[in-house]
Amino acid sequence: MTAEAHFPDRARHALVGALMLGLACQQAHGATSTIGRTWPIAEPDAMSEIEARIANAPDMASKFGPRATWSALKATSLGITPADRTRSLIPFYTVDEDIRLPDGRVLYPKGFTFNPLDYVSLPQRLVIVHPRDLDWALKSARFTDFILLTAGDALDLSERTGRPLFILEERVKERLGLTVAPVIVAQEGKKLVLSEYAPERTADRSARP
Repeated sequence: MTAEAHFPDRARHALVGALMLGLACQQAHGATSTIGRTWPIAEPDAMSEIEARIANAPDMASKFGPRATWSALKATSLGITPADRTRSLIPFYTVDEDIRLPDGRVLYPKGFTFNPLDYVSLPQRLVIVHPRDLDWALKSARFTDFILLTAGDALDLSERTGRPLFILEERVKERLGLTVAPVIVAQEGKKLVLSEYAPERTADRSARP
């Protein structure tokens, strides 16, 4: 009779469990061990590479002038909301050329109009504000919402607030039929609901739409 026969499975499992527990306790107390051969890491540290590239990046201001003059960072303007108002919009889109399948057949002909919300959803809201209402936007916006500015330096304000901020582009303004701000755009079913807020609402920092 072998020694293994005198060592029931339950006892073996208990021993293995005890060994695993002991190893976990050693790791918790900072004990380490090396099993097998090891080699030094040959690849350069990723963070060091990123920092080096940033340090060697060209000075954009000297090449293109002050950031405030960059047209790519210019937001489109909006008026000031005169009173609280809610309106809805169906963002119909018309294709400006034939949409074809790989075999050449036309899937959607030029001029075809459809509602994109029939096929996709907008998981986050768009919170569009003038820079003076940014504090209100930061308090009102959810973590997943996009905050768009109608003026100002979005990059600088992002660094100051620690929150990603974006500029309002002309195509977004036209697409959503925006005329005033602050306004919050959210999807409800197959339409977009635009909630516009008057200055007295945004002045109350505790107000949350």
